[in-house]
Amino acid sequence: MPASRYTVSDVMTHTAIAIGRDAPYKEIVALMDQWKVSALPVLEGEGRVIGVVSEADLLQKEEFRTEGLRPDEFAAASKAGAVRAGELMSSPAVTVHPDATLAEAARIMATRKVKRLPVVSGVGTLEGVVSRSDLLKVFLRADAEIEEDVRRSVLGEQAAAAGLDVEVTDGVATVRGPLADRSLVPLLARAVGAVEGVVDVRMDLGAP
Repeated sequence: MPASRYTVSDVMTHTAIAIGRDAPYKEIVALMDQWKVSALPVLEGEGRVIGVVSEADLLQKEEFRTEGLRPDEFAAASKAGAVRAGELMSSPAVTVHPDATLAEAARIMATRKVKRLPVVSGVGTLEGVVSRSDLLKVFLRADAEIEEDVRRSVLGEQAAAAGLDVEVTDGVATVRGPLADRSLVPLLARAVGAVEGVVDVRMDLGAP
């Protein structure tokens, strides 16, 4: 199967809004509102990411405003009294490297239940931010572009010579033509599905 040509660096926002450890609560809320983001990386030193302040971190001030906490709520409620980013942030930050594949970034977001990931260099400095919507950008590729990608990276010259071709409509790739070895069908479908922008794969294969 061909490796994905798209990485996080291809879709991420390179100019990221970030804050320092001493950023006050109201400034953080104002920045999130101004830039329409749900989380902000917290930086230290030469731009090293040490944590992330999310809307969930900020909302604990409202959630634990009432009295009568249960013993198991004391740790979470401690953030309710926080007024600086260093006290509010979740640390260590959940991050991703710019050369990670889009699938790897999506997997991290899903397993860690976050909407945005700071993109960091090998030494942990901030290079950008990637969001869920950024990962969906590949589905905006034109059908003709996806078709050419499948022909070049999956089917190749030999398959084309044998009569295999692909047609993409609204992101759905249909592979047509003769295929003698039916054991290759799952592998072929998986390889086509791995091409960025393919929504679904359909096989319309006849006997050679």
